Amino acid sequence: MAATNHRTWCLAACVLFAHPAIAMAASHSDAPLIKQDPQANITDVYAFIGTRYDDPNEKVLNVVVQTRPFSEPGDGVIYDRFADDALYSIHITDPNTGDTIRRYDFRFSNVTSGLKNPNTILSYGQGTQTGPILTIGDARQNYAQTYNVERVEGSSSGSIGSDLVTAPPNVGVRVTPLYNDASSGLAISGATQFSELDSYTQQSIHDLVDGSAVFAGPREDGFYADIPGIFDLLDGRILDNNGDPNDGLGQDGAGVDGFKGFNVLCYALQIPVTSLPSFPYPGLFNPNSTGVGVYASVSRRRISIRRTNGPPVNAGPWVQVNRMGNPIFNEALVALQDKDNYNRTSPTDDLVNFSTYAENPELAFLINFVLFGDSSGLNPIPTTGRTDLAAIYIPDVLRVDTSTAPVRLPGQSGFSRLSYLGGDDAGPSIPAGWPNGRRIGDDVIDIALSAVATIGIVGDNVAANDQLYNQVFPYLGTPHAGPTVNQRQAP
Repeated sequence: MAATNHRTWCLAACVLFAHPAIAMAASHSDAPLIKQDPQANITDVYAFIGTRYDDPNEKVLNVVVQTRPFSEPGDGVIYDRFADDALYSIHITDPNTGDTIRRYDFRFSNVTSGLKNPNTILSYGQGTQTGPILTIGDARQNYAQTYNVERVEGSSSGSIGSDLVTAPPNVGVRVTPLYNDASSGLAISGATQFSELDSYTQQSIHDLVDGSAVFAGPREDGFYADIPGIFDLLDGRILDNNGDPNDGLGQDGAGVDGFKGFNVLCYALQIPVTSLPSFPYPGLFNPNSTGVGVYASVSRRRISIRRTNGPPVNAGPWVQVNRMGNPIFNEALVALQDKDNYNRTSPTDDLVNFSTYAENPELAFLINFVLFGDSSGLNPIPTTGRTDLAAIYIPDVLRVDTSTAPVRLPGQSGFSRLSYLGGDDAGPSIPAGWPNGRRIGDDVIDIALSAVATIGIVGDNVAANDQLYNQVFPYLGTPHAGPTVNQRQAP
């Protein structure tokens, strides 16, 4: 009976995913306009309490932002770079209102200048010398992107880091050997301490003048879900239920991670908790939580002029083109008519503009219609007045209780990808993972669908990422090597 119930739940989840108005991929394909601008597209935002990469006694707020969905590791000769005409930002907010209290802005160097050797087709492995890159910026690395970080707080702003190097792409074992296993060529990941990180990653972690630490560069995409099988008219692997029905979900892992083998571009901060404000706010289970809100945004200049005799000219004020706080809000709750509007606005506008989508979720209607056969779609799961969902999503910022100890991470004892649903708490009535912030490895698809359904745990038959996460900043896995990836399935 348990197996049958699980199969039914899984079928409901698949139909929800396949509905044409929904794109259940954290934020990889959230709105029509940003879909056309991948370098500015935020895929995921993580925010959680940890310790500084070089000092286990200093508590920090980790904020890790993934951009550029479906970055192909073998996409030479240029490989993905951060847009040099975009403003990448991290916002620290009042968790109650979404008002930005502090902002960190990242600006990246020109993608066409700074070459050691412009008379070659190779960006990596051929600069003034030919061969493997052993140190970031050495003679074999023809191109190295750099960036500046500015901290903005109230009317004050100032640089806290300049000319910082990004990590290089993982070209392969012959060009970037220090990322990879020498015999297999596969990326090595799963570091438990700073000294175990590859040297490229170590070299691209920088200390900032305000006491924060920063990283930018390619990483493995840490999001996992079987989106391809879901959209292929419910591939049988989604419904497979030959596993132990008592394992928490009754899944056997037959689903395939649709993000397997892909990389992303990542920018990340470790911010000392002692430097942050602390606001009282009602947590999911603890009405007396204290901490901050977090979201990320990307902006572009208002005017871009394309020329026939040179690169584009960008001018005017910054205009926000993408934002993200909680996973799957814009993707799975906001209607098509408002998806682009969401990306242009601030969390301070969410109560007026978007709360209706949390309070009256279409997902609940679909569960009722598909799972329970209710032609009206109104029963038994409430489709209106969902203040429980509004408490998570409005305003759409990740709320992080900064009073807790560092949370558990994947690979550590007691970690559950289901957060509070798996008994993983950071303190009394405080989830260790989403929706108390969001950790690397949190299974946000299963958690979110279960929150909407209210009467059981819904799964997509993918219970783990394809790459090991690191347990030290910047936490996301080592980027896949170009020659070794096999996205999704073999031909």
